[in-house]
Amino acid sequence: MAVADALRALDADVRITALGTARGLETRLVPDRGYDLRLITPVPLPRKLTGDLARLPLRVRRAVRETRAVLDDVEADVVIGFGGYVAVPAYLAARRRVPVVVHEANARAGIANKLGARGARKVLAAVPNSGLPHAEVVGMPVRASITSLDRIALRGQAREYFGFGDDAAVLLVFGGSQGAVSINRAVSAAAGELAAAGISVLHAHGPKNTLDLRSPQPGDPPYVALPYLDRMDLAYAAADLAICRSGAMTVAEVSAVGLPAVYVPLPIGNGEQRLNALPVVDPGGGLLVEDAQLTPDFVAREVVGLLTDAPRLQAMTAAAARVGHRDAAQRVAEVALDVAHEGRR
Repeated sequence: MAVADALRALDADVRITALGTARGLETRLVPDRGYDLRLITPVPLPRKLTGDLARLPLRVRRAVRETRAVLDDVEADVVIGFGGYVAVPAYLAARRRVPVVVHEANARAGIANKLGARGARKVLAAVPNSGLPHAEVVGMPVRASITSLDRIALRGQAREYFGFGDDAAVLLVFGGSQGAVSINRAVSAAAGELAAAGISVLHAHGPKNTLDLRSPQPGDPPYVALPYLDRMDLAYAAADLAICRSGAMTVAEVSAVGLPAVYVPLPIGNGEQRLNALPVVDPGGGLLVEDAQLTPDFVAREVVGLLTDAPRLQAMTAAAARVGHRDAAQRVAEVALDVAHEGRR
């Protein structure tokens, strides 16, 4: 969606069609943003030898046929792929018909983008060493409301919005749209130590989760617990430090706004979340903590120590700001338009 917005900003006449599946969030998000959405059969790759694997070739052929019909109907000039269920059919349908631009968000490329990169006109990546050959590193496309965020200018309004003092030390805690149980437990169990250090907390715990918090004591700074944050821009502006997962989008947004963070990679998968955080952590813009090591004692000792060490926190903030890519969406859009124009000539 960030790239779609950037395309429209560069060329008001551009026609954009999003490809999706009926099971995805795109059925709500894409139309709400005013973009055309076409649905095809999803093609998840089974990880085990089951009946689903045997049926995979039929599903791929069906999805490719559906995608070709969409490409012909909209007279597509370029396909931009980001991986996922619809990417493989899109790459196969576009082959020898429509030029392809691939963008890899993660530090370890998935199967879909490895396939797409073989015949792509241009390959882009969010971070170096993604596993895709000859990829131009452009960062992760992030929505304009985040890339244009001035945390310092918005700080007063953001803190008033959540009920924090102007001079408070504020810790932002979130684990994605659904929350992260292990992060929730570690931080909430350290609420007493955080309060004793004068640290305010803004904690998005997820709509299906609850927090077991101690009863606040007189004079405690606010511990604001919410199931979901509708205004992430204000949350980023209010905070001095974040504790969060390290999915590609999370790392991109947090670093784009120059917010230092304690990154806690999801302890499942192929390790890409740890790799996602390294380009920010290595230059000093954050800390990397394994999920099992994020304990209440760690929060009470290390996080409190960091939030009460102004010079160290300031250095981390500056490092995070230097790493973040604010122009990634525009760069992907520029590449896509160039490829489309070349295809017309």
